[in-house]
Amino acid sequence: MTSYVLLRIAFGLTIVTHGLPKLTGSAHGSMANPMAGSTNLIENVLGLPFAPQLALFVALLETVGGLSVAVGFATRLFAPMLAIQMAAICFALGPTYPWIDRGIEYPIILGFIALLISMNGAVAWSVDTRLGREL
Repeated sequence: MTSYVLLRIAFGLTIVTHGLPKLTGSAHGSMANPMAGSTNLIENVLGLPFAPQLALFVALLETVGGLSVAVGFATRLFAPMLAIQMAAICFALGPTYPWIDRGIEYPIILGFIALLISMNGAVAWSVDTRLGREL
C-alpha cells in the first residue's frame, strides 16, 4: 500500500513539472517556451483546432490534475484524463520520437501509471479517503 501511495505522489508531482512551466512561461529542459511547444504539437502535428485553448487546458490538467493526483483528490477524474493525454502524446510523437533521443518510453510508462491509478483510485493517505468518497 505504501509503495502505491508513493507511486501516486511521484507520478502527480512529475506531471506538475510539465504543467507549471507552461503556465508560468518558464523554460523546461531544452524547451525555451513549453506552452508554444504544446500549441505547435496540437496544431501542426495533431491538426486539432483551438490549439492555444487546448494547450492551456493541457497545462491546467498537468498542473491541477497532477497536484490532485499527488494528494489523492478527484483521482478517478484526473488520472484517466492524464492517461488519455499520454496516449495522445505517444500517438503524435511515436513515429518521430526514437528511443535514443528523449525517448517515447517516458510517455508510455507515465500513461500506464496513470491507467493503474485510474483503476485503483487514491486509496490511503489521500484527500478522497478523508472525505469518505472518491470523486
